[in-house]
Amino acid sequence: MAAPRHQLVDPATSGYYHCVTRCVRRAFLCGADPLSGRSFDHRKTWIESRLIELAEIFAVGLYACAVMSNHVHAVAHVDPATAAGWPDAEVAERWVRLFPARANGEPDAEGCLRRRDAILGNPDRLAQCRLRLGSLSWFMRCLAEPIARRANREDGCTGRFWEGRFKCQALLDDAAVLSCMSYVDLNPVRAGIAPDLPSSAHTSVKRRIETTRPPVRGEPLRAIAGSIIEPTLPVALVEYLALVDWTGRTTRPDKRGAIRSDAPPVLARIGLRPRQWQVQVLGTESRYWRAIGAADRLLEKAEAIGQRWLKGVGTTRALQARLDASAA
Repeated sequence: MAAPRHQLVDPATSGYYHCVTRCVRRAFLCGADPLSGRSFDHRKTWIESRLIELAEIFAVGLYACAVMSNHVHAVAHVDPATAAGWPDAEVAERWVRLFPARANGEPDAEGCLRRRDAILGNPDRLAQCRLRLGSLSWFMRCLAEPIARRANREDGCTGRFWEGRFKCQALLDDAAVLSCMSYVDLNPVRAGIAPDLPSSAHTSVKRRIETTRPPVRGEPLRAIAGSIIEPTLPVALVEYLALVDWTGRTTRPDKRGAIRSDAPPVLARIGLRPRQWQVQVLGTESRYWRAIGAADRLLEKAEAIGQRWLKGVGTTRALQARLDASAA
């Protein structure tokens, strides 16, 4: 039985998570519709802009994202302690930015001030807003609902736009975070939509490339947007870009399983061999389920949520055993 979301995502603890939300019936509601011939690519810009906007409001650092034609990936660092440390006035202002008062369909400045003052005058409501601003579920909810309403208005219809609640994976160590970020950033390349990283529209890696020219050696890998911008990963930006580029080249169909000898040195620093890295990136959604990480970290997470096992433990152990045997 799957673990409840509140067990997987501890609302009081900082953590990294991979979130995926899909269009209903996995239809191409954000791309070219093969039946009608209409293109909905402009909706990708809606979603990307909304992700950036929400990351600046919530206690979230957005580390990776990819907006595809029928689904969205996001890797986020959520830190409830950041929201807990905000002054009361900042909490109220952030919440009003999220849900502004409106008059005739447009934001109403005076109404927003009244709404802010009402929140500040109600301690229970203020505490609730603070809790929600540090919540991954509310972050994804505030992404999905406005996009669905806007798309339905454009189509002149009602009903579901998204398949259901988002899928979530806890990323338990630095290697899990980096491999998942690479998996997300390589989505357009692996789908055959883009030939290379600079051409991968609506991805975080394209945004990093465009905003870091020329790349500064030693510059840390930070979130592309959000209230949490301090670097927490042991990798420089240039190293990460090189790692994603190398990963994309080694996972092409004509090079499947072929590991180049010039693997980036960052792999050794995060404790993975090239083959382990490749398997973890390729198996982000197929070999793992509720969490991603080393076998011991997966077992720790399983125990924490009252389970004896999590998908991925067997794969991780078997691969490590094969690598150890080949090295012997």
